[in-house]
Parts: sequence; C-alpha cells; structure tokens
Amino acid sequence: MSKGHVFAGVVRWPGGANMSSPPGTVGGLFRLGIGETQWEQMTSGLPADCHVPCVTVDPHDGNRIYAGTQEGPFVSSDGGTTWRRLEFPHRDLQVWSIAVHPGNANKLYVGTSPLGVFISEDQGGTWHRARDADLADAAEMRGFVNRVMRFAFNPSNPQEMFAAMEVRGVMRSTDGGESWTDCSAHLITLAEQPHLKSAAITVNTAEGMLDCHAIAISAAAPETPIVACRMGLFRGEDHGAYWADFEMRKLSPIFYGRDIRVSPHDANTLFATLSTSAGGATGTIWRTTDAGKSWARFDSATQAHSTMMAVVPSPSDRRVVYAATRKGEVFGTLDEGATWLEAPLPNGCLAVMALAVN
Repeated sequence: MSKGHVFAGVVRWPGGANMSSPPGTVGGLFRLGIGETQWEQMTSGLPADCHVPCVTVDPHDGNRIYAGTQEGPFVSSDGGTTWRRLEFPHRDLQVWSIAVHPGNANKLYVGTSPLGVFISEDQGGTWHRARDADLADAAEMRGFVNRVMRFAFNPSNPQEMFAAMEVRGVMRSTDGGESWTDCSAHLITLAEQPHLKSAAITVNTAEGMLDCHAIAISAAAPETPIVACRMGLFRGEDHGAYWADFEMRKLSPIFYGRDIRVSPHDANTLFATLSTSAGGATGTIWRTTDAGKSWARFDSATQAHSTMMAVVPSPSDRRVVYAATRKGEVFGTLDEGATWLEAPLPNGCLAVMALAVN
C-alpha cells in the first residue's frame, strides 16, 4: 500500500464567505492515511475557529505542507502534525491559494480575497505584493468578494504563470508573478453564446465564464493553460489570449468545472471534476490520457451526493488518486480507478474546499 497522507481543508461558511454557519458546522484541517478511513483533525498551531480553503504540499519536500486560512498562511514541516503561522503581514485578507515555485523551494506565492498576489523569497519570512493583480470587478458583485483560487506555472518557463480567479477569470504573469495582466477578454466574448451565458450573483451573463476555480498546465502543452470554470473546461490558446471549449457538455449532462490537475507521473494525463453547480446534488471525476483530446469517466464506481470539489493524484504513486465532495464525501482509488474506497469526513464538514496528497 502506498505511504503518505490525504489532507482536506474545510471552511465553516457552507453558503459563502459572508454567510453565517449553521449549528454543527465543522471547519478546519483534517489528515487521513492513504488507504485508511479514519480522519484526524489537525489543531496544533492552527487558529481555533479555523477556515481552510486551500492546502498545498511542497513539491520539493512532501513533509512540508502549507494551509491558507482566514488568518493568513500556515506551514507544517512535520507532515501536518504541528503548524505555525508564516510572517504574513495582512491579517485582514483570506488566503485562498498557495503555490511553491517549481525551481525554488524558498519562493512562495499566496493568492487572497480580496484579489491580491503576494510573494516571499524566504519561505514566508518576508513578503511583497505583486503589481496589477487586484483587478477591477468585471461585473458588479453583490455580497461576493473575488479571490485568487489557483496558480499554474509553465513547466518549460516558470517565469510564465497563470492564476484562476473566482469570479474574475484568468490573469497571466511573464515575470515570475511580479506583475499581472488580465486574460479574461475572450472568456467574456465566449459568453455571448447562449449556452455559455450564466448569471447567479450579478446581472452580467458573462459571470459563469469568469467563475474560474482551478487552472493547470501540462508539460505536454506547456503554453496552453486549462481552466475549470462554471461553464466547463477551456484551454487557453496563444498563452491565454483565446480560449477554446473542451465541450464537456457533449460527454456529460453535468459540466460545472471545479478542479483540474495534471498527473505528476504522465504529462498527457489530467484529472478534472464536473458537477451540476456550486451547491449541486452530485459530481463526477473525469480523466484524459492524451492531453485533453478525449475524456472518459474515471469514477464510475462512486456515487457522489454533492458537488465534486477536488481531485488530486498522489505525487509518489501513480495508482493513487483521491477526490472530495463539498459535503464531506471522500473517495480514493489505490489501483488507478479499478476500485474505490470511501472515507467520509466527520459529520458537520459541509464546505470542503481543498484536498492535497503527499
């Protein structure tokens, strides 16, 4: 059996950052041994009333785990057992994404809500703010604050980075994250098509295309980011200047995209999650083994009862993949999808936002 752990980040606002939590709602960071079914809550050094919308495993050191919270970024150097807060000066910002530079373990990136990108060159000791990442709203927001959800690096040129934003689209950096430009104009243009119109919290029907949740770049196509958004999965042609629809709705009756990940073992293999909506009643996992030319269901043995929020392949064992739903269902395969086990999070975990595997 593969060694390692699964980490789940849970927040206590099941309806959104500005909504109160119902009685019994649980937030925090949880850890599970791969192949096991009993979760343990990590509390040592973390805030007492902990909201954890992101968890990141350092690609240079699997025992070093980062977690974003409502009180800034935290780090564990012992595989999640104990935690300490990084010297992040902005306690008024929620941390929704953390990335480690693929070529430099000392360089960290934090994405926040409200929109912002912060960079540390010394593993979180000091920070500076990137330029032009606080993009103006593309639509008049009502009770929702935009956030940076995920970073992706060009594997052949890490100076080029992309970030997915909820609900603001995609932005790009060509100088290692120091400055950013908006890549959302064509997403808005695509929303002129009737089947890509969607407005839930604004009156702007481009909202669904701007509701981006995750972004990934494969070494098989290092200049082509792939974004998961409310309206499906889209690939960014010409470094994100233009976006092309994978047309997942032709394969699946549900197409709300929440996560997209590249296999660390095969650049042509990617995993994605599709669901009915942000608060939907079911979700699915999909896989491509030819860099997106074709897709197939990967989780046919599972029966999710809420939105499939995350899918993560193990960095050490290509057979191992885990996925989680919003309401706390966790599914894992140890044999590349042939069979699945279920390891539900404790009762009350109603807003699972993040999953990671070391």
